[in-house]
Amino acid sequence: MSGAAPSDLLAAPLGLPATVVADLYRAACLAELDALKPGNVHGFAPGHRMGVADFVASADVSASSLAEAGARVGRRVRGGVEATFAAVGQNTNLGILLLCAPLARAAEEDGPLTERLRAVLEGFDGTDSRDVFAAIRRANPGGLGTAARHDVAAEGPVPPLLAAMAEAAPRDRIARAYTDGFRDLFEIGLPALAAARQRGLAPPWTTTAIHLAYLTGVPDSHIARKHGPERAEAVRAQALDRLARLDLAEAPVEALLAYDQELKQAGLNPGTSADFTVATLFLDALLAARSETP
Repeated sequence: MSGAAPSDLLAAPLGLPATVVADLYRAACLAELDALKPGNVHGFAPGHRMGVADFVASADVSASSLAEAGARVGRRVRGGVEATFAAVGQNTNLGILLLCAPLARAAEEDGPLTERLRAVLEGFDGTDSRDVFAAIRRANPGGLGTAARHDVAAEGPVPPLLAAMAEAAPRDRIARAYTDGFRDLFEIGLPALAAARQRGLAPPWTTTAIHLAYLTGVPDSHIARKHGPERAEAVRAQALDRLARLDLAEAPVEALLAYDQELKQAGLNPGTSADFTVATLFLDALLAARSETP
């Protein structure tokens, strides 16, 4: 007889119940709102015709779908989007749900989270494709546009989810996450959070540190969709020049709010950076609840 030794089985991380996953998801969404994130909606200032209350409500009503025990990724995303529209009537969390749904499904299963996440990303079926495409059409995110292949708005058969994500990956970092094992979370988000904690920062400044790592590290896909890739890269470079030298330990609210107002007046919303910030907080909380390290 072969198999893992009893000690190995005892050491394997155990899956989390749906109630815990839902609570951690909701907490990640709310923690992101507490942080000053230039250009995005947060507790220090509204923006883009949305307020914090919209996102608080969205987190609350989407949590049960996001954490539905045994549900496939597509069902979680679609259910979350539909609940959000019923509550607030607009798209506030499609990107968050797309990033957090695979993490939630992986976290409810026994075994190392990174291994379970890989299995989830490799195990999509036709129902996932139909549900995710339906959710995207319902949310109708800004700047979606059209694609030569696997266009979400096109009539006809729904393509495999990973094929559609691979097609969009060069222009959308959330789609790319589905094809590269959520690399940005592990290589940008979690290291930024760990570094902020090592410096002695406390929330919400640890969350601001995550957001700034994405904002200054990679062009924001939401800005790229609405304003073009060149503008997205220009914002990244500008943010690096304006913000990278700030000491968050000094709580530089005035400097961050000044840049926040500048971005909002120009209609620039680094929404993908905010989505990845939520997902980073959620992943960190899931790992901690399962007593794992990344």
